[in-house]
Amino acid sequence: MRNPRSGRSSRHQRNQSSGGREGGGAPAGSCWLFGTHAVAAALANPRRVFQRLLVTEGDHPALLAAREAGARLTIEPELAQRAKLDELLGAEAVHQGVAALVKLLPNLTLDEALERPGPVLVLDQVTDPRNVGAILRSAAAFGAACLVVQDRNAPEETAVLAKAASGALETVPMVREVNLSRAIEALQKGGCWTVGLDAGGGLLDGPSFEGRRVALVLGAEGKGLRRLTRESCDEIAGLYMPGDMESLNVSVAAAVGLYELARVRMPSTYQPAATKKPT
Repeated sequence: MRNPRSGRSSRHQRNQSSGGREGGGAPAGSCWLFGTHAVAAALANPRRVFQRLLVTEGDHPALLAAREAGARLTIEPELAQRAKLDELLGAEAVHQGVAALVKLLPNLTLDEALERPGPVLVLDQVTDPRNVGAILRSAAAFGAACLVVQDRNAPEETAVLAKAASGALETVPMVREVNLSRAIEALQKGGCWTVGLDAGGGLLDGPSFEGRRVALVLGAEGKGLRRLTRESCDEIAGLYMPGDMESLNVSVAAAVGLYELARVRMPSTYQPAATKKPT
């Protein structure tokens, strides 16, 4: 399978050098991360290269969580006032007293991502970084192999996306493809049964896919799947929704779809973790 990358580097540089308030004016090829979960996960990711690490306290929860996960810090944390982080990241950034300037994660090809087990998620022009971050979080929760996006119509790796992903950006690779229809074709050749999550087909029934590896394809809110993307899928299926709403937020739809697919892998002996009684 070929994995074209034409045009990504220059666009990535434009996005990151301009920075914006959420990027804190990060240089090309870098971005700012903030928030306890996002930074702790980055610290525990050996693929991450840190340039700066700012904390408001020496024993910040992000540092403690990373050490508990077995991470060895490769950079000396800098103590900074909360006002400094507000100025750097913007007053609306919920940074929780920690921020890190990091290099962008190295790219994975589709072939490399498919070596990981689990279903695949494909996003057709989903542009909201918070939605993409929430989808990454669900992908990590349900053991998805990767998230495939169209390079020119997907958000870049930013602090807002990482914060919404709550650490999942470090564990679920985002594979950027120039042509989404060709990417779907490559997934099919790689052994994936591609299911477009949209109205007009049957109902998504996880157990019916037993023995198959599924790639779930989701479209942008409002527009849904584009015609060519829809026609590229092996089948179209919707979610069972007996209530009054006709559609769901794309990140919620992704979570429900992934859970439906997970039912086929759920052991018969599975018991949910017992909840603690309030003291």
